[in-house]
Amino acid sequence: MNFNVFLPLCSSLLSLVFCALLFGQWRDRRRSYQAVWAIGMIWYGLSAGTEFLGGAFGWSEPLYRAWYLIGAIWVAGWLGLGTVLLLGKTRFGYAFAGSLFLAGLFTALSQAKYNYADSGVAPILYFGIAAVLAAAIAVDTFRGGATWPRLAAGALVVGTLISAVMMTLVSLPYPGWVVDPVTHIPTGALFPGYLRLLTPFFNITGAFALTLGGIYSTYIFMPKRRLMRYSLSRNQSPARYIGNLMVAPVAIVVNLAFSVPVTLAALLTGRLNSRVPATLLIAIGGLIPAITSGLNRFGDSSAFFVGEFLGVVFLFAGFLVSIEVFREIRVPFTGIVLLSRAREEIT
Repeated sequence: MNFNVFLPLCSSLLSLVFCALLFGQWRDRRRSYQAVWAIGMIWYGLSAGTEFLGGAFGWSEPLYRAWYLIGAIWVAGWLGLGTVLLLGKTRFGYAFAGSLFLAGLFTALSQAKYNYADSGVAPILYFGIAAVLAAAIAVDTFRGGATWPRLAAGALVVGTLISAVMMTLVSLPYPGWVVDPVTHIPTGALFPGYLRLLTPFFNITGAFALTLGGIYSTYIFMPKRRLMRYSLSRNQSPARYIGNLMVAPVAIVVNLAFSVPVTLAALLTGRLNSRVPATLLIAIGGLIPAITSGLNRFGDSSAFFVGEFLGVVFLFAGFLVSIEVFREIRVPFTGIVLLSRAREEIT
């Protein structure tokens, strides 16, 4: 069995096991982010499954369509939405709004650079939708509201349904699928521009949410040295608020970097909150496949399956490390407890 078959098979099986554990936890705790992450892992497992089947038994048009729709469009978006729901009561809405705007901008710039055939008005339309959603999310975050995660969820559900219809109706030239002639890994080259441009729109937003959300959570739960201070309190002048908002990303990066020594000391003495290593692993798990899938989009598919496998490994490891997420690990859909850990105090 070659790596083009073995790695997708491992990715698919691990994703589906992870999905079952998440659904089991959701049944117990009823947290919306767990259900959404479980859906994201279903897509991850099914996408890798199409790659296994294509590598082992040969590609077909239905398999190729399913691979692109589920893997290239849906996976990152749904995993990112889980992080959005988890952090919905924080100021993470600003980061998500920025990610959404950048995704729309990158979508338009991709068309300007590569001039995908049959794109039509899609680049302008996708950028416009991203800009409007980003503005609405930023405004709701400023107001301290809890509407923006539901707005993001609604947009993703609608986008998922529309993309499914678009995939159903699109006509592909013979033979209905294409793989890289060197690596034999599938690429999206056969799809028209309006479908190809959905991938940065969904993937950049989702990957940024998952990765930045992991880093943001790490910052929240780690012991900190605040060399740069800022305030996002609404009880200040608009000019001062905007200034603090501009400073905040730099301050978080600087404070995080200077907090590494005290974080390592807390780790060595057993005082480190489990969410710190867990969220770092999740951030890495979101970043690696984002990079390798991006390389695949731009013509280098050699690391695609490796990145996909490492992504699910790091995501799974991150969730298992986190006591907050998995205080009890059970046989899925049963009351049989395999591992139980005490609740961890969060300070």
